[in-house]
Amino acid sequence: VELLRTLLSRTLGLGGDKPEPVLDELSLQGVSRFLKSDRCKNIVCMVGAGISTSAGIPDFRSPGTGLYSNLQSYDLPYPEAIFEIGFFKKHPEPFFALARELYPGQFKPTVCHYFMRLLQDKGLLLRCYTQNIDTLERVAGLDPELLVEAHGTFFTSHCLRPSCRQRYGLAWMRERIFSSLVPKCEKCQGLVKPDIVFFRENLPLRFFTLLESGALRTSPRPQDPPLTVPSCRVPTNTPRLLINKEKTGQVRDVAWLGDCDSGCLALAELLGWKEELEELVRKEHAAIDAKGGDRDGGDLQKQWGDEDGRSHRKSLGNKAKAQRNPEES
Repeated sequence: VELLRTLLSRTLGLGGDKPEPVLDELSLQGVSRFLKSDRCKNIVCMVGAGISTSAGIPDFRSPGTGLYSNLQSYDLPYPEAIFEIGFFKKHPEPFFALARELYPGQFKPTVCHYFMRLLQDKGLLLRCYTQNIDTLERVAGLDPELLVEAHGTFFTSHCLRPSCRQRYGLAWMRERIFSSLVPKCEKCQGLVKPDIVFFRENLPLRFFTLLESGALRTSPRPQDPPLTVPSCRVPTNTPRLLINKEKTGQVRDVAWLGDCDSGCLALAELLGWKEELEELVRKEHAAIDAKGGDRDGGDLQKQWGDEDGRSHRKSLGNKAKAQRNPEES
């Protein structure tokens, strides 16, 4: 009974002491006023495929346009096989053919990506949990220290042989993919796989470590399911905002229904950030165009340091937060 009471209290705000209202209105306007107040200091974003579709990257399951609806040319036994680790080890060719079409660097970050960048630059972003493997959060300038890539990333790759596990960077993998080669390890000739999470593989340890660290305090979240476990752990006195085309799961607090870019623009306008956001998007897209239409692996590695993506500079978000709240740094 106590376990059930705790679960209902966490997810629906039932069965426990009723918390003091944090939002003065259950609307986007109420969220914006809270974000502008001194009470909002740590924001967690939880994002999925919906934030990248306007960049031209398909989601997985939308009828007609989703990735699984357009895999006929790869001669698969069933669509999901292209992301199954057992199938990949025997038949890696379909995955790498698909990777040539979807490889990070061919797309520009969206308004939603740059809205999170603004949160970071203003010292408000505590963490970004992403289901996406397109690395657009990194391209948009999110500090890897604030980023949790729950489904892995193309940014690094490893040899699959347990006795080797040689590590490779984004530029190395990109060169082989666009040469129509199945990437093989230079040390042992084993198969090399990008560090994205395939079916039947575990999520990255960093996801679980930070999930248990108590970091989930405030979470406006443009997202798609299934990043639901962290959202259920948010205390009932922590406001949540869902930006999505439809309601998903147990929606508590505020839901803004529509595409993610429009939702972020609407929120930015209420915050007085719209012109700043639009200028950031324009400037960053122009910089990407000036580099030949994309930021390749070399550019990202220069930006973020070594091939692990660990920054050799201070976290922008933490630095801004220290300036804004010196007693909390």
